[in-house]
Amino acid sequence: MDQGKQILADEIKKVETEIDKVKGLLPELGEEAEKEITRLEEQKSELEKAMNNESGLPLRDASAGQADDFNSVIIEVRPGVGGTEAKIWADDLLRMYTRYANTQGWKTEEIDEGVLKIRGRSVFSALKNETGVHRVQRVPETEAAGRIHTSTASAVVLPEVPESLVEIRDDDLIWEFTRGGGHGGQNVNKVATAVRLTHEPSGLVVQSRQERSQEQNRKIALALLRSQLWEAEDEKKRQLISDQRSVIGSSMRAEKVRTYNYPQNRVTDHRAGKSWHKLDKIMEGDLQDIIEALHNV
Repeated sequence: MDQGKQILADEIKKVETEIDKVKGLLPELGEEAEKEITRLEEQKSELEKAMNNESGLPLRDASAGQADDFNSVIIEVRPGVGGTEAKIWADDLLRMYTRYANTQGWKTEEIDEGVLKIRGRSVFSALKNETGVHRVQRVPETEAAGRIHTSTASAVVLPEVPESLVEIRDDDLIWEFTRGGGHGGQNVNKVATAVRLTHEPSGLVVQSRQERSQEQNRKIALALLRSQLWEAEDEKKRQLISDQRSVIGSSMRAEKVRTYNYPQNRVTDHRAGKSWHKLDKIMEGDLQDIIEALHNV
């Protein structure tokens, strides 16, 4: 087995270990654990496809552009295990990234529920290490007994990729249109403005429903798709030339990267091996120390 396939095989084993761990939580978490298992099984399937070179990604040579040069990113934050508290936590993380962007003078735009676009100089270089599982330990507002709960949310940071780097064939796309639920009140729902886009060769699905114009949502959906296709191909190439840990597609969502402990006002980044006792400030956007520490890892 060559080096690239060995790395993929190791990643598959890690996801399988994570699946076994979550299965142990089935009696306690029930439906939430079942959803997590389904997601991990999908990640395992994607890794197996990559190992067998079945991704079908229609990418141009990614060496034509370097990720660190990208000045626009798309951040997607989704709730993990934890029910309602996980949804609240995902929203909190999005606000944290928005506030950090404001301190850097970057422009932010909410392009869908749980999806944020940030534009600014070297923004991908700064935020690329935010991809992964963010765990929070705190007493939820809905917890009457004052018990500390643990919840998670998964973040994925993708560069917004120029059309010149990703070739997408119209014949490979399935467009679906529904009534939108974005800005503009009830009038938005009178026409089919929301967009759901499926890329048949890779199986990737993206959607956009925030804008009032169908054409605007089509452009956003294509941008999201380009970013995800570019990321999957870029990570596949990295695996073939280095020993670094694989993050193909969304597989890195299975890896816990940071813990936010509210009772101790502490944030611990598990990759940097460091803790900061200023969680309150970090949630207000004071992320610079963490970002700089990760650049040295």
